[in-house]
Amino acid sequence: MSRSIGLNANVTAYVRGANRAEPSVLERCRLETDAMGDIARMQISPEQGAFLQMCARLVSAKTAVEVGVFTGYSALATMLAMRDMHGPEARLFGCDISEPYTDKARGYWDEAGIADQIDLRLGDARDTLTDLVSEIGGTVDMVFIDADKTGYDDYYEAGLKLVRSGGLILFDNVLWSGSVADPAKRATDPDADALAVLAAKVRDDDRVDMAFTTLGDGILMAVRR
Repeated sequence: MSRSIGLNANVTAYVRGANRAEPSVLERCRLETDAMGDIARMQISPEQGAFLQMCARLVSAKTAVEVGVFTGYSALATMLAMRDMHGPEARLFGCDISEPYTDKARGYWDEAGIADQIDLRLGDARDTLTDLVSEIGGTVDMVFIDADKTGYDDYYEAGLKLVRSGGLILFDNVLWSGSVADPAKRATDPDADALAVLAAKVRDDDRVDMAFTTLGDGILMAVRR
């Protein structure tokens, strides 16, 4: 089960109870993914889903891009908030490489009635993001990145070309279970090292305003100036 690192089961349960209940389709997506075993760690927690929905509302997101769709929980959470604000005009572009996992996602999206508002693109995200920059660059309200960690820098640069001024880019797993703070682990784990390098880059990047948070396994937020 995905939950914020450093929180025990009791505190996690309290936080989830303090948030509003998930719609049934969103809850089932999460629980059925949790039952998939170790791979379920790729799924965000429900408190992260609530956070994404609030972020979407804060920037009044009508157009979003997600890099790393998995079984569709985060895209579903985001789209439900966007549809609530903008109805059929809301649109999300999803980038992923796995047809089996995204097939599961499509099922939940169909049930929620939002499948026709999600443009899923399978393939290397570097290529699909390049296409999206050509198609919708400078107009996107929100980008959520939760994919291969060594690709985060490329996805960041593409995200900066996609989002409008005031648009939001979010990265998941930037704590990498704490490995980013351990030089020995960074020396042997390319993912941990890539995440630490990215965090320093975003911190010092005058193209954005930013905040590093400890929600989930760490979320890094950047707003394009």
